[in-house]
Amino acid sequence: MKQYRVAVVGATGMVGRKFLEVLEERQLPVSEYFLFASKRSAGKEITFMGKKHTVRELTDDAFQGLDIDIALFSAGGETSRHFAPIVASTGAVVIDNSSCWRMDPDVPLVVPEVNPDAIPGYKKKGIIANPNCSTIQAMVVLKPLSDAYGLKRVVYSTYQAVSGAGQQGYMDLVDGLKGEAPKKFPHPIAGNCLPHIDVFLDTGYTKEEQKMIDESRKILSLPELRVTATTVRVPVYHGHSESINIEFERPFELSELRALLEKAPGLVVQDDVANNVYPMAIHAADTDPVYVGRIRRDFSVENGINLWCVADNIRKGAATNAVQIAQELIRQWEA
Repeated sequence: MKQYRVAVVGATGMVGRKFLEVLEERQLPVSEYFLFASKRSAGKEITFMGKKHTVRELTDDAFQGLDIDIALFSAGGETSRHFAPIVASTGAVVIDNSSCWRMDPDVPLVVPEVNPDAIPGYKKKGIIANPNCSTIQAMVVLKPLSDAYGLKRVVYSTYQAVSGAGQQGYMDLVDGLKGEAPKKFPHPIAGNCLPHIDVFLDTGYTKEEQKMIDESRKILSLPELRVTATTVRVPVYHGHSESINIEFERPFELSELRALLEKAPGLVVQDDVANNVYPMAIHAADTDPVYVGRIRRDFSVENGINLWCVADNIRKGAATNAVQIAQELIRQWEA
């Protein structure tokens, strides 16, 4: 197998460091890694893969002559908007974690367990988009159900960890528990829930809610899917939790539906309410699967269910999903 050359852009940030952790765990066929960050972080040394790497400054010509095959980006939307096309022009495939490219019709939006067949679409622009963290975990649950029963309507209610708002969001909870005022959020998060993630749009929805709606339709290739969302920030450090209400096109047997979820890639069913077993953020933290439970009929509609799913938003919701895309990309290249 060929040995590839991989870059990590934004290597010193919260998600960037998790990229490095997941890459060490998964041991891709890589001959050399290159770590990039902003001018502020350039020159720092990071021990990775058993050796010290000096972080390079990301500039317009930083990739010239490096012959990079894959570049994992987690450096923010404006950075990606500027640098992703430049890096792609050198021949590298950019896997971007920002929201910048997700809804571009010429950029595939990929959850490897759900739509790996979309990956070859990168050839149009040299970019693959990593979906929003809350969308990723929902897709792993919805895909097998969509294939089996057809989706008529989906209602998301999310309970999202502070780490989803970056290091400062995380610190707002740490500091808030000490009685300090928030710096990231508009209100205290300690002992509180904020029905406000990202900016509000003219529709009254937040940008986070609209992302879930738009991305779900694109990933599932269901542009007319009826879907709505309410996203809430909660005082949890790691792990997004979601209540998902689904109305199907076709009838189902609950036992058959459970069996489908138990066989689905990337899913772990935790649904033994008699023994208080159900997914919780505290158990999902620092793991890669999506956990699903509280699976039960919605008796208010003809073919409906309610379920609860949880995943680590920094791992499966960001770093792990991006690395999985890289693994699948390499697999397709080698096939």
